Amino acid sequence: MIEQYEISLAVVADAAAIAELSRDTIERGLPWSWNVRRVARSIRDRSTNVVVARQARGLLGFAIMKYEEEEAHLLLLAVHAAARRKGIGSALLEWLEVTVAIAGIGVVRLETRANNQGARLFYRRHGFEEVGMQHGYYQGIEDALQMCKDLRRPR
Repeated sequence: MIEQYEISLAVVADAAAIAELSRDTIERGLPWSWNVRRVARSIRDRSTNVVVARQARGLLGFAIMKYEEEEAHLLLLAVHAAARRKGIGSALLEWLEVTVAIAGIGVVRLETRANNQGARLFYRRHGFEEVGMQHGYYQGIEDALQMCKDLRRPR
């Protein structure tokens, strides 16, 4: 059972744990691109939020969102396998969506592996719509399903 956890902005010291979780869950079967250096750069980037869910025993999950003028782009979201289906991914996404709304941005976009049915269902449950397919998006190896959520539209 997952005890209480907190969601907060990541610090550079979190970069290794985030990068490893990305490698082991999101990038499984692909060359590792979200390495420690890239994650640390995102943590320092003023136009990006890297948020983590943690408890005393360590990192449970994370999400990375890049902000542009009119849209936000959810780059990564992952939760450790043992902590899934406990609301942590939903809490991370909600934290970011509140931030997006406060920033006056109305649209969130993301990509997920086209064959990742769990992710597709998760994002659909959270109001995302499938808007396209990008062939070879993941390093020329796998296709990505593009999804979008208009935060200005009532659900």
